[in-house]
Amino acid sequence: MGLGEEIKSMAIALGADLVGICDAKATPESLRLGDWLERGYAGNMDYLSRTASKRMDPATLFDGAASIIVVGLAYDPENSAVDRTPRNGGGHVARYAVGDDYHDVLGDRLYALAAAVEAFVGKKVESRAYVDTGPVMERVAAAYAGLGWVGKNSCLIHPHLGSYLFLGVLVTDLVLEADALQPDLCGTCTACLDACPTDALEAPGLLNATRCIAYTTIEDPGPIPKDLRHGHGALIYGCDICQEVCPWNKRGARQWPNDALGLHARLEARPEWSAPTLGWILKLDDEAWQHATRGSAMRRSKRQGLLRNALVAAGNSGDATLMPQLHKIAEGDDPMLAEHANWAIEQIAGPRV
Repeated sequence: MGLGEEIKSMAIALGADLVGICDAKATPESLRLGDWLERGYAGNMDYLSRTASKRMDPATLFDGAASIIVVGLAYDPENSAVDRTPRNGGGHVARYAVGDDYHDVLGDRLYALAAAVEAFVGKKVESRAYVDTGPVMERVAAAYAGLGWVGKNSCLIHPHLGSYLFLGVLVTDLVLEADALQPDLCGTCTACLDACPTDALEAPGLLNATRCIAYTTIEDPGPIPKDLRHGHGALIYGCDICQEVCPWNKRGARQWPNDALGLHARLEARPEWSAPTLGWILKLDDEAWQHATRGSAMRRSKRQGLLRNALVAAGNSGDATLMPQLHKIAEGDDPMLAEHANWAIEQIAGPRV
C-alpha cells in the first residue's frame, strides 16, 4: 500500500467518513473565483479578496505545498433531534450549527492526522490544517480528491452521503498520488435553483452570496435587505433549503457511517436549539446568549445578529403574542434592532396610520 493509501487509512481510523487526495494546484474551477469576486457576489466578505491568489492556487500557501488531503465528516444523521416542523413562534437553525462547533470537532481530527502522518514517515512534514478557516477552496479540492462533485447549489455532493458534509483539508509538502474525479450526477435536475426563496442561485453552481440566507443571517452584520426578509421565513441562522430539496439527500441509499469515536454524536442538536422559540431568543440577554452558544458555531453571528434574524422571523410568523417583546426592542437603544422590530410589528399589525 502506497503512502497516500496509508494516510487515508489513518484518517478513517481517526474518525473521518470520507478522505481523498488531490494536487495542490490551480484548477479551472478555482480560477473562476476572480470573476465571482468582480461581480460583487462576496458582499462584505473582504477576506475572500485579500486571500484570493492563495485560494485560486493552493501551491502558493507555503513553499513546497504539493498535495491536499481532504477529509469529510457527515452530519445530520436520520435520527437527528432537530424539529423542522413549520409553526408559529418557532425559529429554524441550519443543521450544521445545532451541535458542537464543527471547526473544533473536525479540526482536532486534522491535527491528529498531521501528527500521525509525521510519525509514520519519520521526518518533519510541513503542513497546514484548515476547517473552513483558511484560504482554501475546500469544495473544489474535495471534488478533485474524488469525494463527490460540486452540485448546482454549489455544495459538494457525495453519492452515498449526500451534501450534509463538513470538509477539512490538510495541505502538505508530501507528494502523494491524487484520486480520480467522480462524475457530476446532477443531470437535468434544478430543484435547488427552483426552491431558493431569495433567488441566490443565479445559474447552476453560481451563488450570489449577498442574496443567500446563510450570508444575510451570519456573515453580514448589517441590516437584512427588506426585499429579502419575507424569503427568510422562520430561518434564524443559516439555511438548508437548497440541500433539503436535493434528491441526493432524500435517497434511501444514504449510508451513515459507524460513529465509534462519537464525533457524529457531538454534532447532534443541543436541547436549546432543537426547537427554539422566537420568544425565547428575543429575551436572550448577553449572558444567556453566551451560555446558549458556548462551544457552538452560532457565535459567529454575535448576539445582535441572532436577534436581528429572530426579529425578521417574528415578522414573518404573524404571531401577535410576540408584540410586547417587539415593542420593547423597537423602543430600545440599538437602531438596527429597533428598525427590524418596527418592520416585524408592521408585518403583524399592519402599517401604522
